[in-house]
Amino acid sequence: MAGMTDPDRIWTEAAGRLRGEIGEGAFSSYIAPSAVRVDGAGQLILVTPTAYARDWVRKNALRRMNELWLGLDGLSRRLDVRCRAEMGSVAPASQVAAGRAPEHALNGNVVPMPMATVAPVADGARAVRAAGLQDRLTFDSFVEGQGNAFALAIARQAAAWADGHFNPIFFCGPYGYGKTHLLNAIAWEAQRLRPDAKVVYLTAERFLSTFVRAMQDRSTAAFKDSLRSADMLLIDDVQFVGGKASTQEELLSTLTALIEDGKRIILSADKPPMALTEVEPRLRSHLASGLTCPVEPADRALKLAVARNRIEALAKLGVVSGEVRPDVLEHLVDRTPGSMRELEGAVNTLAAVAATRLSSLTVDEAQGLLGSALRGGPERRITVDEIQKTVADHFTLKQADLLSERRTRSVARPRQIAMWLCKQHTTRSYPDIGRRFGGRDHTTVLHGVRKIEELIAQDEQIARDVEALTRKLRS
Repeated sequence: MAGMTDPDRIWTEAAGRLRGEIGEGAFSSYIAPSAVRVDGAGQLILVTPTAYARDWVRKNALRRMNELWLGLDGLSRRLDVRCRAEMGSVAPASQVAAGRAPEHALNGNVVPMPMATVAPVADGARAVRAAGLQDRLTFDSFVEGQGNAFALAIARQAAAWADGHFNPIFFCGPYGYGKTHLLNAIAWEAQRLRPDAKVVYLTAERFLSTFVRAMQDRSTAAFKDSLRSADMLLIDDVQFVGGKASTQEELLSTLTALIEDGKRIILSADKPPMALTEVEPRLRSHLASGLTCPVEPADRALKLAVARNRIEALAKLGVVSGEVRPDVLEHLVDRTPGSMRELEGAVNTLAAVAATRLSSLTVDEAQGLLGSALRGGPERRITVDEIQKTVADHFTLKQADLLSERRTRSVARPRQIAMWLCKQHTTRSYPDIGRRFGGRDHTTVLHGVRKIEELIAQDEQIARDVEALTRKLRS
């Protein structure tokens, strides 16, 4: 292959070899969205979508890239790397192979580079993937339930480019219940319906890091242009800009500019806008000015549907075969009281450990496999006494309060939560749990467990308390 002169052929060969050396993840993120071009002086340039990608290539890949290039190029040329914002106008590298100087170098006129040659971060499906979207997080894979039906309806409306009566749209709720999935799904569907539109998806963390890098590189103008030229901007986990004054100022300016231009803005956070106390008031006011759309914690029925959906997805991929016994699936859901992410992780773990035996597993076998896989050894035994102490400490009570006859809400609700946790994390029966809570009847325990099951789906604070207590007990 040595002795080639066509830069496109050389790049195809060199990039293929580089992919094998640096791995698919790094290649897809930094190399695949880039393209080889020629500047006005005839220098071959690898043009990256962002300054961050340029810096990564310079630090991690440029030397090896040139070694591969020189081993193939009959003209012994070298590559430089620049980001798209640094390039005024460049010609396709194939013009060099055809023996033509760049057109603007011949007649002195600047010929704008077509947008398709080096796509911005979010133009087109390949570049959208490079921006951090996940292929599987689409509307087709989103499971609808009582707690997320309204959010899903609003998300579909936003993705269809419906009249922007509400702008911005702000999804909020506890972590792990579908906000990121909805933003991903909106981005994919919006891009599918309008391929010519510029759809930009960013996490708040990436917004922050890219903005900081732009200030260091003195390329903030290019950063602003890349966002303010968007037709739809989606920013996930906005709470992470809290306490970052300059980043908040830039985000506020960006939102203001896009709203004035009639562009669509979709955001998410773990709390409603006005509850983001570390975000400065002007930005909070803008975040709350459109539609605040809660994503509620999932009830048991939705969790079962999500678990079944994940099993079906794994079956399509050939990871598992057959269906899981209903009692095994119910046991898995009941023993994973955290977020949807934790539930999917438990399903993935069970599928990986059991493989083809998944459809024949019993509850006891599933419990044994999950306990070993998730905790790296035999499952740690959680006791009723430990649950009572942990709950009492969490709510600033004494353990004796949970066993007492006191029925005030400040004691009764923590007592019910403790009963629910005992049912989830121990093998004790309802009568046995009742005896350990001051000799209460089993019907009292049953009522308490059902009440907490109901409140987890309705009360955000209860859901957070249960998640926090579960993490404490597991640790």
